[in-house]
Amino acid sequence: GLLSGFGHPVIGVDHLAAIVGVGILAAIAGRSAAVVLAFSVAVMAGVGLHLGQVDLPASELFVGLTTLLIGALVIARQTMGAGLALLLFAVAGLVHGYALGESIVGAEASPLVAYLLGLLVIQSAIGVVVYGAVRTLAHWPARTAGLTAVGVLVALAGGIATASAAGLT
Repeated sequence: GLLSGFGHPVIGVDHLAAIVGVGILAAIAGRSAAVVLAFSVAVMAGVGLHLGQVDLPASELFVGLTTLLIGALVIARQTMGAGLALLLFAVAGLVHGYALGESIVGAEASPLVAYLLGLLVIQSAIGVVVYGAVRTLAHWPARTAGLTAVGVLVALAGGIATASAAGLT
C-alpha cells in the first residue's frame, strides 16, 4: 500500500500536473508552502468523502477542469490573496481526492491507510520541492519562459483529462 501511494502521482499524470501546478502557483502568488499542504490535506478529505459515500457527480470532469485552471493561472503568472489560494487549492484537492477514492473503494483498511499515507507524503514533498525551486529561481532570466512552458503542460494535462471525462477522446 505504501509503495503504491508513493507511485500514484507518477502514474496519474493529471494528479502530478496538478501538484506541480499548485507548487508553482503558490510560489508565483507569493503564498507560503502551507497552501501546497492544504491541497494535500484536501485530497485526503476528498478520499474520505468518497469512502463516506458522498456523491460528487462528474468528479473526473472537475479534476480536469481544476488542473486546466491551475495551468492557466500559472501561464498568466496570477497572483492571489491567501484566502483565494487556499480556497482554490482546497477545492482542487477535494475533487482530486474524491476521484482518487473511486479507484480504492473496497480496499482493505491496512493497505488503504498505508497507500494514503504514502500519497500524502509524496504529493506534499513534490509540491513543496516545486514551490521551493520556483522561489529559489526567482531571479533566473529564463524563469518566465520556463514557468509558461510548465503551465502549458499542466493546462494540457487538465484539458486532456477534461476531454476524456467528457467522452470527447
